Amino acid sequence: MNRTQARFVELWSRNGGARAEAVYADLVECYGDPARHYHTLRHIRRCLRDFDLARSAIPNPDVVELALWCHDVFYMPGARDNEQRSADWFRRWAGDRIALRERICEMILATQHNHVPHELDGCFTCDIDLAVLGATRSRFREDGVRLRAERSDLDDCAYDLQERRILGSLLARPRIYHTDFFYARCEHRARENLVWRIGQSEPVKSRRDIP
Repeated sequence: MNRTQARFVELWSRNGGARAEAVYADLVECYGDPARHYHTLRHIRRCLRDFDLARSAIPNPDVVELALWCHDVFYMPGARDNEQRSADWFRRWAGDRIALRERICEMILATQHNHVPHELDGCFTCDIDLAVLGATRSRFREDGVRLRAERSDLDDCAYDLQERRILGSLLARPRIYHTDFFYARCEHRARENLVWRIGQSEPVKSRRDIP
């Protein structure tokens, strides 16, 4: 059992979940879909590193960690119900054994990033999911390549328009990050990265590929 698997199994079991190794195997299969390039276990491991940095500030860390593990377990490019289906996946495996099951499902749904969560745990879940926006420029560029590779259904023009809409909506927020921890850590660099990325895609008609 590797370190990542051991961490999940211990967390799942500690919170009352059954068949932890089977759950992990299903989770790995989902994240390992060959059509995925960004929404993989690599993204989850990066989320966990940011989670570990913020753990002492999170009111209910186990709840947040379970939501992070499962928030992208279902991913279909372009689908509007990925988070809902990820929450349903978690609900099926959790059954009645994990006491805060529905709260965790709500936090998975919050990673749609279309509203500010009411509770601090949900805010941390969303912020950790977006912490990669505040990475170094080189890593931010690499993530852009991986995200583009997942949308082979879109030509460059359509992808640019969608990307600009999503990034522009983030920049329009008063704050990208809801928690003070990630606001202080990531806000400035994330805004610089988003402005740079939008500038790279202007004008759309002159774009040839995603860097």
